[in-house]
Amino acid sequence: MRRIFFLILVFAASLHQVDGQQSQLSTRNKRAEKYFFTAIDAYRAGNLSKALNDLNRAVEADPLFTEAFILRGDVYADLRQPDQAIDSYQSAIMTNNPFAPSLYMILAGVQQNAGRYGDARLNYIRFMESQGIPESKKQQAEKGVMACDFALDAMAHPVPFSPVNMGDSINTPYDEYINAITADEERLYFTRKNPRNAMTIDRSQEFEEDFYFAVRRDTSWRYAQSLGTPINTHGNEGALSISPDGKYLFFAACNREDGFGSCDLYWSRWVDNHWSLPENLGPTVNSPQWDSQPSFSSDGKTLYFASKRSGGKGSSDIWTTHLQSGGNWSVPENLGDSVNTPQEEMAPFIHPDDQTLYFSSKGHRGMGGLDLFFCRKNRDDRWGSPINLGYPINTHAEEITLVVNSKGNMAFISSDKLGGKGRQDVYEFPLYDKARPLLTTYFKGVVYDEETKSRLDARFELTDLEQMKLIAESRSDRVTGEFLLVLPTERNYGLNVSREGYLFYSENFPLTGNGDLSKPFIKNIPLKPIKVGEKVVLKNIFFDTDQYSLKDQSMVELDKLVDFLRKNPKLKIEISGHTDNVGTSGHNLELSQNRAKAVFDFLSVHGIDGKRMTYKGYGFNEPVDSNDTESGRANNRRTEFKVIGN
Repeated sequence: MRRIFFLILVFAASLHQVDGQQSQLSTRNKRAEKYFFTAIDAYRAGNLSKALNDLNRAVEADPLFTEAFILRGDVYADLRQPDQAIDSYQSAIMTNNPFAPSLYMILAGVQQNAGRYGDARLNYIRFMESQGIPESKKQQAEKGVMACDFALDAMAHPVPFSPVNMGDSINTPYDEYINAITADEERLYFTRKNPRNAMTIDRSQEFEEDFYFAVRRDTSWRYAQSLGTPINTHGNEGALSISPDGKYLFFAACNREDGFGSCDLYWSRWVDNHWSLPENLGPTVNSPQWDSQPSFSSDGKTLYFASKRSGGKGSSDIWTTHLQSGGNWSVPENLGDSVNTPQEEMAPFIHPDDQTLYFSSKGHRGMGGLDLFFCRKNRDDRWGSPINLGYPINTHAEEITLVVNSKGNMAFISSDKLGGKGRQDVYEFPLYDKARPLLTTYFKGVVYDEETKSRLDARFELTDLEQMKLIAESRSDRVTGEFLLVLPTERNYGLNVSREGYLFYSENFPLTGNGDLSKPFIKNIPLKPIKVGEKVVLKNIFFDTDQYSLKDQSMVELDKLVDFLRKNPKLKIEISGHTDNVGTSGHNLELSQNRAKAVFDFLSVHGIDGKRMTYKGYGFNEPVDSNDTESGRANNRRTEFKVIGN
């Protein structure tokens, strides 16, 4: 933050070195001049307290000593005492010195960073009205005026913000930085900065950053526990990200032997009830520069992160890389001009809706310093214009990290401006409506063998049936069989759960225009071993009412069936159609027969030998639910396949 004019320093230092040279400073007071020179030496040596002491003596000796007031303003700025810095710069301006135009610009910047926007705006204008101002500097001042106007308007129209300290279970007298929360909101992850010697709280001692997590029981959080080895080490770990299903963990670590730059990204997987030994993401993702602050998407394959690598838009940008089928990561891509600017963008958080990105930026118009923003992904996968989260979430200070729960109604931040237990504490607050992501829910349960009841590792694929686009991939835990899959709303999904040696499981989630989604889908999934007589209900085969032409949304499920039959070439199946009891028996029998044939024809066209298949319509003769309710009738209107030979 050293704002001093280098010309003054160089000039003053040369005077100091040439014996007998007549001073051309604004003072003729030898005593003041002597203190000023010793202050310069102390300032250059980093001894700010001595520099400040000498400068105070210099201005006491000569209250019109312009250069001493300027340097004192710089020292106060370096000491992060903006009010005193402002007073010193104002004193320098009042001496009628020749540096006044530039001092207006410097003073305005300090005032803006201190939240004194009205004063800053006035001094930006004074600077622009001065004679001989370079056009580039005038444009910079114009941007300052616009930033102050934005801040003043934001303060006049505050957004709802009622942060609540998360209490002793999470916060201590040390720093806590929020990192992540699982989709079911049962675990909260954060970084704690502990002193290496835990006997005292001494700001001068070395600290060690480690990861912690807290478990929710009912409505309260249990006391946080260390994440332990192999994630935490004797070095520093930071910027953790947990996948929404809790299966993948990403973090940043600096200056490790296996690193490729100053800070690198690492990942670990939850295997056999513990975290695997972290692995460096490799030179495709990590650069020779700083790479940090990962955020993993609910699609199970996209990683967002901040980087100072070459080829970006500014000092640090937000990038993405994708986990490919072979386990490698793709070459990172810059998020582009809509998100990144020539200044800093950092701390990305991709919400589980996979459509809303929260991040911190100095380059977009804000309150000063780093502000929190959000933007949304368009249907063409392009990012829209960022929106400032507003005052008082953003202030003149630095706001860096925001985490939002899966429902989108609560947000978590770390702050040292709100009182609290110590330094940085974790707070939660209701996120106001306009800043909320798409509503999401989740599907949670256990996959097991229907016969033996043993827990199974199985593959999950969630597909947008309208766009026929794979939205998310995941696996159930190979020990516990547990799974958690995030379901962003406003889409209709088909789910396929598969494992070699078993019939696949089909589920449909029609979430467009759905009403109350406050309750998640909790359901265990039995997988049936492939054997004669077993059936699968194809829940993502669709027909219009009283029609038998396959709808486009059926293509995803049909492709899965084709793939399944190709992988099991000796399997023979019967395709069956079923209806509810609305209408005559004869009509429903014919309709169900035609619907089964439509599936048979699709499979035949796509290479499945007709000798392996038969089809039959059963009308409403084999109901699986009551025909007295609409939901029951919907369950009875179905397409199935049954294994008839293997």
